[in-house]
Amino acid sequence: MASRSEIECWLTDMDGVLVHENRAIPGAPELLAQWRRNDTPFLVLTNNSIFTPRDLSARLLASGIEVPEDRIWTSALATATFLETQSPGGTAYVVGEAGILTAMHEAGFIMTESDPEYVVIGETRNYSFEAITKAIRLIGRGARFISTNPDATGPSAEGPLPATGAINALITKATGKEPYVVGKPNPMMFRSALNRIGAHSENTGMIGDRMDTDIVAGIEAGLHTVLVMSGISDQNEIDRYPFRPSETLSSVADLLEDRDDG
Repeated sequence: MASRSEIECWLTDMDGVLVHENRAIPGAPELLAQWRRNDTPFLVLTNNSIFTPRDLSARLLASGIEVPEDRIWTSALATATFLETQSPGGTAYVVGEAGILTAMHEAGFIMTESDPEYVVIGETRNYSFEAITKAIRLIGRGARFISTNPDATGPSAEGPLPATGAINALITKATGKEPYVVGKPNPMMFRSALNRIGAHSENTGMIGDRMDTDIVAGIEAGLHTVLVMSGISDQNEIDRYPFRPSETLSSVADLLEDRDDG
């Protein structure tokens, strides 16, 4: 894996790295501006499959961070891209919101409840008993079980929210079938992101705040990995794992050029 001085392209997580509770993390707007100024290829990655890139771009702008929609890569886009290679013009029953529904439509999939090839579970704040029941029955009849991401919970101001991984577990318990999960920590999401910007693992860095998704997937994809302590990780969290990031920094502010020690 390359040292930081050899990095020509960057992938970065969003929550805990660029923003925290809808506020820009100090140094994040400046780092993105630095990349744009230097024509550095980059993508902002997120396991969130609720929103489209256009939605996320607007939400980031409201937080003080400028990221064009074509610089955002979601688990929904990665999932749709993967399934398009598996079954072009295929059929799917999708549980989720605009992010995954739009991505699947744009990938050429037909949405159906009648013997679909795939059941795709994405994140949503509007899970219904009927939709989950339908998913369970379709998987029981042979549909292949796909999920955008494994995150069991998501953050909110009031505390944790059940997320995609929790619904995956419910469906697995009912069907005995495990989903194929495309989002982090599956390095496939990173490989599809690299393809998106024409980058190579040898000279690409990944910035994240989670050892169990961002860092392990970055290592498995052969990237230079940077763990920032502005999100959920602390030293105790790092010590739980047998692997280590290439670098551990306080925040993305440490990647600004006037602070870059190479």
